[in-house]
Parts: sequence; C-alpha cells; structure tokens
Amino acid sequence: MRRFDLELLHTLATVAEARSLSAAAVRLSRSQSAVSEQIRKLEESCGLTLFLRGKNGTTLTPVGERLLGHARGILSLSDAAYLDMQGISLAGELRLAITDYFEPAGLATILKRLHDQYPALRLHVSVRKSVQIEQESGSGEFDIGLSMRIVGQPMIDSARRDSSYKCIPIRRERLAWVAAPSFALREPEPLPLIALPDTCSLQRYMLAKLRDSSVTHFVAHSTSGVGGLQSALSAGLGVACLNASAVPANVTTFRGRKELPIMPDVEFNLLVPQVFKTAFAAEAAELLAEQFRQGASQNSACNVR
Repeated sequence: MRRFDLELLHTLATVAEARSLSAAAVRLSRSQSAVSEQIRKLEESCGLTLFLRGKNGTTLTPVGERLLGHARGILSLSDAAYLDMQGISLAGELRLAITDYFEPAGLATILKRLHDQYPALRLHVSVRKSVQIEQESGSGEFDIGLSMRIVGQPMIDSARRDSSYKCIPIRRERLAWVAAPSFALREPEPLPLIALPDTCSLQRYMLAKLRDSSVTHFVAHSTSGVGGLQSALSAGLGVACLNASAVPANVTTFRGRKELPIMPDVEFNLLVPQVFKTAFAAEAAELLAEQFRQGASQNSACNVR
C-alpha cells in the first residue's frame, strides 16, 4: 500500500492556505518551481487533480479539500509524536484571548484537538475585540492573543510601541459581502446591513468604504458579536461583510449590487512575548500557532468565491 509523504502533505496545506504557489514558496523557503513539482508529485501519487490554477490564484478541487482535511490531521499527529519523542510534555496553564471572527464554528474543534493531544495543557480562553487584544498585549490580562486586522491597516499605536510583543502571522482570509440565498433586495431601497457596534474596527472600515463608494445603506439589524450576526444573516435579515471562516454554511456571496466596494483581505496574527518567561510558554505558543494555521473548518471558506 502506498503511503503519503509528510513533506508533500505539508506543501499541500501551505498552498491551500496561501492560495497561490508563489506565496506558498515564500512560506516554505523554496522556489516556486520546487513547490509546483511537489504538488505534481502528490497529484501523481493520488492519480487525481488537487488544485485548479487560475487568474485569482490556486484553489482546491473537491477531492483536494477532502485530502486537506486528512493532511491536517496527519500533520497534527506527526507534530504530537515528535514532541512526545523529544520528551516535551505541555503541562501547565495558558490564558488565550481570541477574536470571535476566527473560525467561530471551528474553534471548539481546534480546542478539543488540543485537549485530546495535550490533556495536561489547561487553556483559559476569553473572546475579545481585536482592538482590545492589541491594546492589552503585555498587560497581564492574558498570555497570548489572536487578533484580526485588515491587510494594509497598521496595528494600533500601543501595540506597535510595545517591543516586548511580536506578531506571528497565522493566515489571511478574504472579506466578502454575504447574505442568505433567501434575502432579496428591493431596488432602489438602501442596502440593509447587519452590523456590529462601532467599537469593531471592521465595522468602521466597512461603513467608511460604503460611504466612499456612495452606496446608500442603513443598519437593519445590530448584534453584539459575530454569533448574533451569523444568526441574523441565516435568517435573511440583511447583508454583512465577513471573513471567509466566519461565513455560516447556509450563507453565500451577495451579488445583488454591482457598486458594492471590493474589500481587502484580513490577516490573523498571534501576539506573543518577544521573550517567554518559561520554556512551556514558548512551546505552547508554537503549538497554538500551528494548530490555528491548520484551522478546523473548510465549509465556510468554500461559500465565499
């Protein structure tokens, strides 16, 4: 029986995350031709096409998405086995602050996987706004933070001045205008929005882009968090702007108005100390970064094209 090469599976996961061979090549410290050759070998081994190449980058085929799910599990187990053989036992407490935009449907799966592999690792998770996470990094409120920012937008000043913390990029996701298939816009009515409070940086950015594009709009429904926003979207109450992994499975790209502004990508970053107080904290941060890169759900991302 043939067996998969771990390096090839790692390349598969990296290309899927980066959505282009060139971007994946940078992350893997390889040439683009070398990455392309690894994907060719993997496809040859499977006898199937795993990626489609186009103007907008590289996307997984349905069978590629299936293999990606297996690959992430295999790579995670491989990492756990290596740590075990090195005598690294992640035992201790870690406080994690995380934005609710990051894989709302899949976060529980990630945390369960961590618990199953490292039962002595006790995570205390709190959900906060990205602005809070960036402001409070190094304050003692939590050990490690996971925040989201719009690509091209600077981090808040207090976080950039705090040289004791650094950002570890986790991944980028697309932003898109989304709505339930049942939602119907009555022209020429203003665009009904489902929105979060203006304390959310994405909310402020979205409204500014609509104003700059002269799109008439109003807030039809407001919620305090991403969970409420998802429920309102699924109920067909309006349109929202969301990152790919936060889009509910029954919601898709809204194409009812051509003049809606094109939105940039967002980037998730792990905020960690420049110098860890303990070896345990450093090991746990590395583990968390890898787990969050792997992610847990692909269903939401597939709805946004």
